[in-house]
Amino acid sequence: MYGNSAWEYDDVRRQCYLHQFRKEQPDLNFYNPDVQNEILDIIKFWLEKGVDGFTVDAAKFLLEAEHLRDEPQVDKTQDPTTITSYGELYHDYTTTQVGMHDILRDFRQTMNTYSREPGRYRFMGTESNDQNTVAKTMMYYGNSFIQEADFPLNFYLLNLGRDLSGNSIYDIVNRWMKAMPKGKWPHWMVGSPSNPRIASRVGEDYVNVINMLLLTLPGTPTTYYGEELGMQDNPTANNATDTSGEHNPAEYPEKTPMQWDTSANAGFSEANKTWLPLNQDYEVVNVEVQKTKPDSTLNLYRDLLKLRKNELPLHRGWLCYAWKDNNVFAYVREIDGLNKVFMMVLNFGAKSSVNLKEQIPDLPAQAKIRLSTISANNGKPVDMDNINTERGEGLILEYKTNKPLHNKDKFKDHCFISEKACYSSAFDLLYKNC
Repeated sequence: MYGNSAWEYDDVRRQCYLHQFRKEQPDLNFYNPDVQNEILDIIKFWLEKGVDGFTVDAAKFLLEAEHLRDEPQVDKTQDPTTITSYGELYHDYTTTQVGMHDILRDFRQTMNTYSREPGRYRFMGTESNDQNTVAKTMMYYGNSFIQEADFPLNFYLLNLGRDLSGNSIYDIVNRWMKAMPKGKWPHWMVGSPSNPRIASRVGEDYVNVINMLLLTLPGTPTTYYGEELGMQDNPTANNATDTSGEHNPAEYPEKTPMQWDTSANAGFSEANKTWLPLNQDYEVVNVEVQKTKPDSTLNLYRDLLKLRKNELPLHRGWLCYAWKDNNVFAYVREIDGLNKVFMMVLNFGAKSSVNLKEQIPDLPAQAKIRLSTISANNGKPVDMDNINTERGEGLILEYKTNKPLHNKDKFKDHCFISEKACYSSAFDLLYKNC
């Protein structure tokens, strides 16, 4: 993965060992039943300690082909001795091998034995970035007979860049939702320790609206630390001179210390110096400062979490696409049995106006802005035939209707539900058989 040879010679054993990542990370031989049992014992050890579950990182690398043949070259005319980059080979023999999913199912069954206690479920995720081959990623859900992961991690929003648009967001969301097996639970993430931060990748103007997207889509959101503040990559990390350790600090501009307050080291450490340098904006962009500002990124993030937690349609309801163009992506969250609906109108381009009443005539004439990325707009009414958004603005509109979109033939292919449930107002509860 990091270039050059995947084999390292060990002087003690007088043998080479395989490491698909760094030489300090030898690949285990999962064809050996003793290795499999040892890993299962480690999983049980931590489950007995009370952990809530595991995510299996780099799952597609668990097994390698036993024949140890050279992998096919991308350029068949290239001299094999000049190959130094991972991208110069097709990795047919070192990823997604037959038997890999069987190992994951054993992990899942171990989790299940610790999920029998009432109210105690042990979660399992998988990480396998299969890029454009989304069908491979979907296999980690398992099938109707055998469960694997609760969900595989979804990396597609990490592809967002300066070419951000309403259409590009729609394409990424729809790619996952259309490919996901029926009834399964999706996952979303927009930041990671291996990618530039949102503010550095797409621009500061879009941090809040992307957080709004993340926290209003169905499924489980994952936030990389500091994205709730709008932290940026630290350009001074590239000037690091202490490269004596296993890793080079210059490789990690998005991993700089969490910015808690204005004190030394941003409240992250009491040491004289942190290994990775602090971002120079920490005196302005930190938790302590943003707590006191009503319109801060942190307070919007907290408001989004409260809304998500308290409103059933946002965490258990249908997702239906309502509008997409180069600037705006709009969708609704609704649930059977409840006439309260939330519509997200998210601007990922330039200042825009959309007429959703024309697109969906059954919409009410007006809706209330329940939450906006521009806090001054909260609570205001908005005309559904003229919804205005500024560049990077996000709106959560609330309205009531007895004509949900997911019941309309026109939206049949534009609506999705995970773990369908219905709401009973008489008993104030959710039920599945509906």
